Amino acid sequence: MNTETEMKELVRQKYSEIALQDKETNQASCCGSGCCTTEVYHIMNDDYSTLEGYNPDADLGLGCGLPTQFAKINKGDVVIDLGSGAGNDCFVARAETGETGKVIGIDFTDAMINKARQNAEKLGFNNVEFRFGDIEHMPVTAGVADVVVSNCVLNLVPNKDAVIKDIFRVLKPGGHFSISDVVLVGNLPVNLKNKAEMYAGCVAGAIQKEEYLGLIKANGFTDITVQKEKAIVIPDDILTQYLDEAEMALLKKGDTGIFSVTVFAQKPAAKTCCGPDCCN
Repeated sequence: MNTETEMKELVRQKYSEIALQDKETNQASCCGSGCCTTEVYHIMNDDYSTLEGYNPDADLGLGCGLPTQFAKINKGDVVIDLGSGAGNDCFVARAETGETGKVIGIDFTDAMINKARQNAEKLGFNNVEFRFGDIEHMPVTAGVADVVVSNCVLNLVPNKDAVIKDIFRVLKPGGHFSISDVVLVGNLPVNLKNKAEMYAGCVAGAIQKEEYLGLIKANGFTDITVQKEKAIVIPDDILTQYLDEAEMALLKKGDTGIFSVTVFAQKPAAKTCCGPDCCN
């Protein structure tokens, strides 16, 4: 993939295919369970089934964490889910925000939007909606969200800086996000890099962890915290195709490789004027 447009189209096509499959079939796909081993399904995905609001019809097994569990959602909050897929995180968020809140899912795949809307209709939720759009330019008014969540999506987007800027835009002052994503630590072996990126984000591009956190800070967010981190273990039947024994041993030490991180960050609260000169 040589351009952002080509990379995004690759992702759109792949996730359109996944939206039309059931979870069991997805376990045999490159973005679901993987092309080479039945173990790949367990590389990134965490178990949602114990969370309130979980709906198995909306769980396609595509995440790399549980951002909604860490998102500090309160009753009545407005929550935006980036790359909402079939609606899994939206329905978990709805259990937290309750009937007085609102959840907006954004996805750029028509098939996913349709699947999510069908799931919401089955559940009878009138305060969960799904909007078609790019997460770099969300179809949302500025300053409306209390919380933004996302699960294993930013690694699929070539222009991550634009996404983070738009998260800042849509959040209310004092609002925050909790995002699970895939990042790299250290220099992966060249022979593995392209294949590893396929499992990290379907070839669409995980970046270095420090670069990822640096983008968040550079865009004005504060209280940046890694809430959870886990190594993504690539099965040996993939590694042996690309690495020798020494390279495999180095990768398995865990200080170099692919990681799932759940990151929290806050948009600074608006300043309150208390006198004639305080806002100057």
